[in-house]
Amino acid sequence: MPTNDVDYEHLPPDQPADETDYSLRAHFARISDEKLREYDPAWSDEQVIEWDDDFTCEGNLLLVCCEREIDVHEYRRALEEHMKFRGITPGGR
Repeated sequence: MPTNDVDYEHLPPDQPADETDYSLRAHFARISDEKLREYDPAWSDEQVIEWDDDFTCEGNLLLVCCEREIDVHEYRRALEEHMKFRGITPGGR
């Protein structure tokens, strides 16, 4: 779990967000820095799904309070944005 007091669920503040966006950001906020450093943007979609381990068999992220489904492409975009806010680069670089 992140150890600082940044409210990652509400970042970025300048973009409109729905319930699904907040749930997705909360999902990322619960992932440790160590695990986030393992992420590799070069991974296949299947590898990303396996790494997160919270995707349904239909290929959408399993979230509560969702107005829409999050596929692996939206997941990647939001994850990489989230990692920038947390100052984490893939592979610990």
